[in-house]
Amino acid sequence: MDFFPIDMTLPQFIGYGSAMQDDERQNTASDPSEPSEYPRPRRTPTVQEAKAVAHPLRVRILRLCIAEELTNKQLADRLGRDPGTVHYHVRQLLGAGLLHPAPVRTSDSGALEKPYRATATTWWLDNPFAAAGRGAALAPVEAFADELSEAGPDAVQTLARFTLHLSPEDVRALDRRILAILDEYVETDDQRRDQPAHGGIVVVHRLANSETRDPS
Repeated sequence: MDFFPIDMTLPQFIGYGSAMQDDERQNTASDPSEPSEYPRPRRTPTVQEAKAVAHPLRVRILRLCIAEELTNKQLADRLGRDPGTVHYHVRQLLGAGLLHPAPVRTSDSGALEKPYRATATTWWLDNPFAAAGRGAALAPVEAFADELSEAGPDAVQTLARFTLHLSPEDVRALDRRILAILDEYVETDDQRRDQPAHGGIVVVHRLANSETRDPS
């Protein structure tokens, strides 16, 4: 499961994580410790959407264009990348319907500019990496690392590092509990627009060479 944002806070939030079955949602709703409306349902992404969010540079472009309308040159300058490379990735996001052209504007020098902006602040997608191929799950992690590096060490507000022994059922249960909290914050973010924007990511992964051991 991954969160960037798509609260992704401005929230560019792409709600990843396993989709809940009807019986799982009913069980969650009966738990008095969690709001019945959370976690929110996710939809299956289109093939284009899945491919679009499978590259770290496209994730960063998308997040930046949620905060403000930016031209290709402005994106290239902000990301320190070649304008041609950025334009290629912008086209992928346009094709997936995640970006669209904003109205043409006049720059301070009098030249016409063609900015882009995100088509939403939140996308609720169910595991787009399954359709994007091996290695795609690392795209938002790499994008987050770049974003955090740009913000600097003083930007870190909270941190939790852990090792847990979990069954597949435990992982799904943990996923649902985290999603329930984050989904509520994402949906109420408009109430806190006067506060500083924060970003974050939650990743649970299997450790390398991890094996199931007999506790006896």
